[in-house]
Amino acid sequence: MDDEIVDMVNDDGDFVRKALKVETHKQGWLHKTVIGYLRYGDDWALVRQASDRQDAGQLVAPVGGHVRSGETEIEGLLREAEEEIGTRNISYKHIGDAKFHRQVIGRDENHLFIVFEISTKDKIKLGNEAVDIERFNSRDLKKALKQNPGNFGDSYFFILEKFYPEYLPDNWVKRWS
Repeated sequence: MDDEIVDMVNDDGDFVRKALKVETHKQGWLHKTVIGYLRYGDDWALVRQASDRQDAGQLVAPVGGHVRSGETEIEGLLREAEEEIGTRNISYKHIGDAKFHRQVIGRDENHLFIVFEISTKDKIKLGNEAVDIERFNSRDLKKALKQNPGNFGDSYFFILEKFYPEYLPDNWVKRWS
């Protein structure tokens, strides 16, 4: 939604001012995005992005989106979970925060990722941003990342580098500082 209002933040995540989401992407202003990595027991679930999305056709976290102005990070996470996997009935654990900046699909995305591990027992009902969901145990995920890294989006590798380096292929060359 281009008319969505988000809070610009400083490097510490503190509020600076409100702005239209489209303007934050045009100007490259830092703003918050929640990311939810979905666990089913020992498995990870990833979604394949729709063709009109960043990381089109690639596997990424099932839940992710902008925190709206005045919304808490948890409120944003629950709203995005409902929109993208069809349920607010999730448990969550905050993993950490990291700044992710890139140029993609004509935008200057400068996000403060607020990263969570989430889980649910509800049936997943994908929203319009994803076309498929795939599950991986740890061994198969590491194998897929090594054999077919092009199947995974940049944002997914960014989070692995920051929070889950044990999943990266042995010959991985770090892309983000």
